[in-house]
Amino acid sequence: RRALSWLDSAADGDDPFFLYFPLPAPHTPILPTPEFRGKSGTNAYGDFCLQVDDVVGQIMASLDRHGLAEDTILVFTTDNGCSPRADLEELAELGHRPSYVFRGHKADIYEGDHRVPFIAQWVGKVEAGSTCTDPTCLVDLYATCAEILDKKPDDFNAVDSVSMLPNLLGTATGPVREATVHHSINGAFSIRQGKWKLEFCPGSGGWSAPGPRFKGGLAGLPKQQLYDLSVDPGEQNNLYTKET
Repeated sequence: RRALSWLDSAADGDDPFFLYFPLPAPHTPILPTPEFRGKSGTNAYGDFCLQVDDVVGQIMASLDRHGLAEDTILVFTTDNGCSPRADLEELAELGHRPSYVFRGHKADIYEGDHRVPFIAQWVGKVEAGSTCTDPTCLVDLYATCAEILDKKPDDFNAVDSVSMLPNLLGTATGPVREATVHHSINGAFSIRQGKWKLEFCPGSGGWSAPGPRFKGGLAGLPKQQLYDLSVDPGEQNNLYTKET
């Protein structure tokens, strides 16, 4: 309600505006409101996601109502993959996998934590229905907004941010980001460059197996992992020993 009220006020002026709206849903605690309970056909987490869809729809409807949709960049994304608190086994039994074909979930070094939706609407700029496979990172929003505003970030802020504007406009002639660094909740790092992803840890580095708290722990696992994501997006075939 406050976001919609703010948009009502912003629509009355002529100045550009920026609205950052971090939703408490579908994070824990998983608490869909009564009108969404049981409506998704999955479980409470699915109902909570359905509630998110409704909220985003209200934001988009407000932009339309105020005649702002064709002059506003709308980005919908998330900072990490689905939490196991969503009851992933129950969702799988119901035919839904929040991580899709990717391994792991929130807190892991695997793609299930880092490969997240990024949807952008910019009428007349972003081609409707288009997709982009070039890796990007949420830190790149800083440099992207700066380029759109024709501003140059100083040397002390967002030094790891790279403008994704060429990817949004479809004008990129190659990768806009040299590499992307990932981090798991347990402190493990990985780096992604092109089709390759190198993970500096055995196991998930987070909450999914294999890990120290699971049966067998990390015994016998290589200390590092290397995956060719172009043919192995599920990170099942560790090529570290073969390729190094």
